[in-house]
Amino acid sequence: MAFEYKLTPRPYSDEEAKTLLKDVVSPETTDWHYNTHHKGYVTVLNKIEQALDKADPAAANGNYSEIGELKRRYTWNHSGALLHDVYWSVLGGDGDAKKAPEVLAALEKQYGSFDKWKADFKAASLSAKLSGWGLLVYDALWSKQLLNVLVDEHQYGAIWGGVPLIACDVFEHAYYHKDGPGRAKYIDNFISNLHWGRINARFKQFVQ
Repeated sequence: MAFEYKLTPRPYSDEEAKTLLKDVVSPETTDWHYNTHHKGYVTVLNKIEQALDKADPAAANGNYSEIGELKRRYTWNHSGALLHDVYWSVLGGDGDAKKAPEVLAALEKQYGSFDKWKADFKAASLSAKLSGWGLLVYDALWSKQLLNVLVDEHQYGAIWGGVPLIACDVFEHAYYHKDGPGRAKYIDNFISNLHWGRINARFKQFVQ
């Protein structure tokens, strides 16, 4: 039976987003990035779910099959929707990491200081391809560390068991309307707009 995915509501209204996120993305981008682009991943994911219900598993092979292509696009759209959920959820704050005492203590312990973590996170985000993400993930299945990783597209470079705590969308569509090719400026603004209270809640849910 096909599972039905739903577009996750943002923790603020569309109108609030235009003000809360204005230093990160343009009001126009805030609207279409969520209501068209992000929603599109969820819509296609549900279409794939329905198509997989009818696809013939006996026809699968290593060259081409309907089920193989559906499975391949499933991961793309699933990852795209999930990472956007995290992206919107961590935005809309004042960037004050002191509001996340548990996360801040963990980052300072592992990286030496918050500023060193921030520099490493920015470097990871800058290093992703023009279609990619910078992520802070909890390596739940192996090292139990908080790792800054880059992911090209939505999943190339992802860590198995890595729970995303912060997701910075560095696809060009996320920032070109406001900052043009200024990815570094966009990442700085992203970090300054983080809602550490929600990040801390996510940390307590998945890490502690």
